[in-house]
Amino acid sequence: MTGLVTVVGPIALRTPLIAASGTLGSVADFRHAADLTAYGAAVAKSVAPEAWPGRPAPRIAPAGRGMLNSIGIQNPGIDAWAAEIGPDLGALPVPVWGSAVAHDPEGFAVVAKGLDAAGVAAVEVNLSCPNLESGRLFALDPKDSAAVVAAVRAATTLPVGAKLSPNAERVVDVADAVAAAGADWVVLTNTVWGAAFDPETRRPHLAAVTGGYSGPPLKPIAIRCVWEVSRALPGLPVIGCGGVMDGRDVVEYLIAGASAVQLGTVHFREPRAGRRILRGLERFLERHRIATVAELIGSARPW
Repeated sequence: MTGLVTVVGPIALRTPLIAASGTLGSVADFRHAADLTAYGAAVAKSVAPEAWPGRPAPRIAPAGRGMLNSIGIQNPGIDAWAAEIGPDLGALPVPVWGSAVAHDPEGFAVVAKGLDAAGVAAVEVNLSCPNLESGRLFALDPKDSAAVVAAVRAATTLPVGAKLSPNAERVVDVADAVAAAGADWVVLTNTVWGAAFDPETRRPHLAAVTGGYSGPPLKPIAIRCVWEVSRALPGLPVIGCGGVMDGRDVVEYLIAGASAVQLGTVHFREPRAGRRILRGLERFLERHRIATVAELIGSARPW
């Protein structure tokens, strides 16, 4: 598996696959349902300073080849999460990254401290959830995003990544700002805003009407973000995220400039997808006589 090793900032991953936040629960929840050894890391579902009830049902719905969700990051709060999940982290066969969310920089800092104490390997700062009740999306504004990352950076010595939004007008500016504030890498991207209606009942598929749209249709949008940021900020590691269904999708992200790739929506259809996708990546490397994934990163060829 040596050829699958990749480096993201200060972290070396045994494979370039990462389970995206919110798709494998606390990670410990899925230890028996998913093959966690296929991943270089797994990101737990986002947790806030205090318990959040989430949004009312229905809050998940299919939409073409993708899915809509308006869960609203239901979670028990960092203290309860650390007490319940923290003791299990060391026994899992994959490094677990915590995901922090809050309504203000101070809240993010509180969560980062709690995640650090619980034993996570890194902190992913969720700046980009599109379905919070407050409606605030930090990732749309470089200054707001930088303020959050700076607060998290001051609260922990762990590696820190920032998950950004495809809804940002200039994602490169946001990525540049969070890097200057202390982010070791950026994740590109989270879901895009979406909505759907039932023509028969005339009701929206989601109780909140709008939510985050994910799945295969998101991939070209996310890859565009990866390409733009990796070209504009070559010193900033990028993790791609959005619409990955097979090994070729992973290769595409790597070619565009990502050093690792998160798997998300595919887990709802296939909890053990990581092993299948990793085999697909390995077969691609063998077929093209590529010794390491590092040879693919940023290898796009111009016309």
